[in-house]
Amino acid sequence: MRDVKKRLGIIGFGNMGSSIAFGARSLFEVSVFDKDKQKLVKQANNRGLKTEMLATDLINSSDVIILAVKPQDFDILLNEIKPFIQGKLILSIAAGITTGYIEMILKEARVVRAMPNIAVKISAAETSLAKGKYAKEEDLNFAKELFGLLGKVWVVKEEMIDSATAISGSGPAYIFYDMEINKLDSSKIKIERKNEYIQRLKQAALDVGFGPKMALDLAINTIASSIQLLVQTGSSPMELRKMITSAGGTTEAALEVLSRNGSWSEAALAAKKRAQELSRKE
Repeated sequence: MRDVKKRLGIIGFGNMGSSIAFGARSLFEVSVFDKDKQKLVKQANNRGLKTEMLATDLINSSDVIILAVKPQDFDILLNEIKPFIQGKLILSIAAGITTGYIEMILKEARVVRAMPNIAVKISAAETSLAKGKYAKEEDLNFAKELFGLLGKVWVVKEEMIDSATAISGSGPAYIFYDMEINKLDSSKIKIERKNEYIQRLKQAALDVGFGPKMALDLAINTIASSIQLLVQTGSSPMELRKMITSAGGTTEAALEVLSRNGSWSEAALAAKKRAQELSRKE
């Protein structure tokens, strides 16, 4: 049974970290840290979240640590927190960083890897979870409960995380790009178009290695949450597409394929390949 006083500490207060913090605070005690202190004051303190000025202070006051920093900042962070994480559960949402790599630096840490997508902003995310070598089943169950507050949860083998990134992570951008170039908004997406999107994304999921049932489930849920995100945020497809496209990342690789009139399957394969290229393994 869940300890209702479980304390979450989130390192990194960007799009993902902040969305997790606001979504989780209904059931958990949440503290946040970001190296950008102005961001903490403006976006966290002013909205009622507890903040810490040092990552080590956050770790010492938390039971579960969520690592939500950019992959390029990961090595510095891991070495900084290494002396303080004994007995803590580590949840990582960094793309391309395997549980084995984190375990190698943090030494037998209990690690669960989570890959939520952009719909975490409205608590309608598609999140894939993979358990590390030293994590316990109760750790995975806790991660399922936490990310279940933020949308749909899938437990996968870690070797499928890159495929999940290509479908549920980068997949919303395929939808937004199609809407953008065809000058569509959420009010103009008819059932026929949604069904077409589902079939295209299902085929892409099959082509990156998912079985038929999971491919269909991922496609249906990713399409639904992406359109829901458009409706609830009032953002344009272009704005959301840009929000999830990082320079040199998986979504950018996929969009390069789409810009050359490639299929969604080809785009997903490019995204998966880029995720593998970026991956840091043990």
